[in-house]
Amino acid sequence: MVFKRLRVLAYVHIGAILLLTGLFFFLVLRTSVQAAAVAVALLIVVEVAALFRTVDRSNRDLTRFFEAVKFGDFTQSFALGSAGRSDRELRKAMTEVMAAFEKARLEKEEQALYLQTIVRHVAIGLLVFRPDGRVDLMNNAAKRLMGVSQLKNVKALDAASPGLAASLLGLKPRERALVRIKRPDEELQLALHASEFKLRAQPFTLVSIQDIRSELEEKEIEAWQKIIRVLTHEIMNSMTPISSLAATAQDLLAKSGPRGDQDPWSDIELALRTIAKRSQGLVHFVEGYRNLTRIPKPDLKFFPARELFARVGQLLQWPVAESGARFASSVRPDSLELLADPELLEQVLINLLLNASDAVRGREGALVELAAYIDERSRPVIQVRDNGVGIPEENLDKVFVPFFSTKEGGSGIGLSLSRQVMQLHNGTISVSSKPGLGSVFTLRFRM
Repeated sequence: MVFKRLRVLAYVHIGAILLLTGLFFFLVLRTSVQAAAVAVALLIVVEVAALFRTVDRSNRDLTRFFEAVKFGDFTQSFALGSAGRSDRELRKAMTEVMAAFEKARLEKEEQALYLQTIVRHVAIGLLVFRPDGRVDLMNNAAKRLMGVSQLKNVKALDAASPGLAASLLGLKPRERALVRIKRPDEELQLALHASEFKLRAQPFTLVSIQDIRSELEEKEIEAWQKIIRVLTHEIMNSMTPISSLAATAQDLLAKSGPRGDQDPWSDIELALRTIAKRSQGLVHFVEGYRNLTRIPKPDLKFFPARELFARVGQLLQWPVAESGARFASSVRPDSLELLADPELLEQVLINLLLNASDAVRGREGALVELAAYIDERSRPVIQVRDNGVGIPEENLDKVFVPFFSTKEGGSGIGLSLSRQVMQLHNGTISVSSKPGLGSVFTLRFRM
């Protein structure tokens, strides 16, 4: 409609110019009224100037409009006050178009900000990089899992986590991979899932990153519990009647009267006594392993960490002193509170401190430490440290496995029980150790 009016206006100017030109020649050739001819000539000049002014003004407005669209400058405005009717309509149309572009841009920016906020705060780590490793996007979860605050290229991850960069760059579309990352006081099991997309003909790789260590530990604990239930059930079913029959046979022999040392029944009585004693020992042994499947649900409550440390320190004062070690504890800040079951957590700390006391026994300058603090993720952390013999590297992955023990006569229950308790608290327990220098057991709570 706007351009139709401009076209009509241009035709009117051109028609007026043609009519005035004809009138001018008529006056010059057929009449002697020179003044009229001059006046017509002036009108022709005015019409030509008006035509050029209209076209030039429209061209300037259109040029400014298209440049604004080209460079995304939607702040341009087109004044309506000094323009003619057709120009006003053209400028009004361009102003409306600019407003529509501005609205579309704002909506797009709002959507981009909305998606960016979601990506930044989603719990799953997200990493987008190019084939050469240049990183275009990395959310907070990915930074936390990979232990970096900024990342420009995936290859730079080798400094913090050797082998992680190669795993990421080697992922194919729709491929999954498991990567283990070891840190001084924590170990992560990262599940990687890659997908590929193109943006402006440029290929990108999107990798989702999740720490599935808790899930793996939970499944492992469930598997061990099922095995223990089956084994203890079968053993108890077999040993209970044996122990009962042995005790009954002993009673019958005792009631039959005294016998001499050379009486063959004496050997039978001794054998029955041995069977009964060993059966009872085996029953008690199995009952101990049944504890792995009978951990009560935690009764969570807030309590000061310092009170817990005071109770544990008092309980273990003699065992630690007997090992020749010095005991030290610290809580930072002093008002630190824990959300946990105090009785279950106390049992975990007792197990760990007893192990630490055994590890430092007989060593010069032996030290057992108990510390609580807030880590960089604002999570409560408890550490049990010692400067004892340490744990061989090949055994670090086995210390939390039921039945595994490096101590002579150890049952392999304590650390496995501790891991289950922390799992029930939605927390983790990990160990770092160097042979000859000592060990650190770290309990992390996810508040």
